[in-house]
Amino acid sequence: MATTYAALLRGINVSGHRKVPMAELRSVLEGLGHRNVRTYLQSGNAVFTTDTDATGDELTTALEDAIERHFGFRVECLVRDGDYLTAVAEACPFPAAELEGKQLHAIYYSGPAEPERFAAIDREAYRPEEFALGDRVLYLYVPDGLGRSKLGDVVTRPSLTKGLVATARNWNTVVKLIEMTHED
Repeated sequence: MATTYAALLRGINVSGHRKVPMAELRSVLEGLGHRNVRTYLQSGNAVFTTDTDATGDELTTALEDAIERHFGFRVECLVRDGDYLTAVAEACPFPAAELEGKQLHAIYYSGPAEPERFAAIDREAYRPEEFALGDRVLYLYVPDGLGRSKLGDVVTRPSLTKGLVATARNWNTVVKLIEMTHED
């Protein structure tokens, strides 16, 4: 049975470092036997369809290995199916439809982000910025955008995300990836 996935690459094409051209990323994914491969933006978003019974974690490992072979450096990735992405959007506790895409972000994690990790954060000190946890995701509301966010810096500290791969997408990208995973 065919399933469509989104691959979220972490930390590529930033300030000229760890360059992964999207055309080459598409070729890497096609080389893994995936089809209908498309990319979105230059920041490491790809959508593909596969007939394999592999899990998201197995697809992630295969993609990370293939990127390392092709580009000579390892890139952390998360691979999530369209149903998961849709469920994350539907569970968003913030009024996404009323906000600009730059005001709302999803930080996807490779595993559960337990509330205990974030318990020491004084949420009141960062208002009106807010965050909420979901299924392997942290929803981050930043009314002035992520670039000016103090809370964004706090929730992404390595001490809080230790042992997890984490990669953020603004809400416009979240919505676009959902659309792309349901086009097939």
